Amino acid sequence: MRNIKLIWDFRGQAAAKTAEHHEIHLKEYIQIEKLLLNITGYTVINDMYAIAFMVVEEKDMITVRDALKPHRGEIYVS
Repeated sequence: MRNIKLIWDFRGQAAAKTAEHHEIHLKEYIQIEKLLLNITGYTVINDMYAIAFMVVEEKDMITVRDALKPHRGEIYVS
């Protein structure tokens, strides 16, 4: 089964802090929903752009997508 990396994009002066904070909520969601994968993170791309992400199993992608509304996704390769 494939894994999917769901991504949230944040732009502006507060992008890095917003992405960092968003990751906290992603970790909470994983615990509440008892998801098997616990891969999350955030990456600062530049001063005005950062992302937060979580990795889910493909079978869970639709449910998580509908609940958390990521901006985009891609196949995750570890």
